[in-house]
Amino acid sequence: MAILPMKCSRYLQDRGLAFEEHQENGQKAVVFKQFALPAGRFDAPHADIMILLPGAYPDVAPDMFYAIPWLHLACNNRYPRAADQAVSFAGRSWQRWSRHNNDWRPGVDGIWTMLKRIEMALAEAA
Repeated sequence: MAILPMKCSRYLQDRGLAFEEHQENGQKAVVFKQFALPAGRFDAPHADIMILLPGAYPDVAPDMFYAIPWLHLACNNRYPRAADQAVSFAGRSWQRWSRHNNDWRPGVDGIWTMLKRIEMALAEAA
């Protein structure tokens, strides 16, 4: 079951990222499996990272991202700012990272934009 537009799927495949597409109760999601985290930043080296896709994606931006396992900062063993709420999806309790996107450009942005935002949020987590 393909959820992502072909352009997005091809981008992820070309980057060599392991991902799965899910649909539950009408909600679509893409999960990056064992996504590498910035070295030494968290209490885990990898996490599954999920993006919930709005119905009008890619014309409408995904809003937040989610992680399993729940990540703590290595420096103080605390949750990162705005990353302490649970969201249930596909039978799992995901750590919600509340990072909003107001700069989405329909027809230009895609999964590559969201991945860059996730990478930046993980690198800058405090």
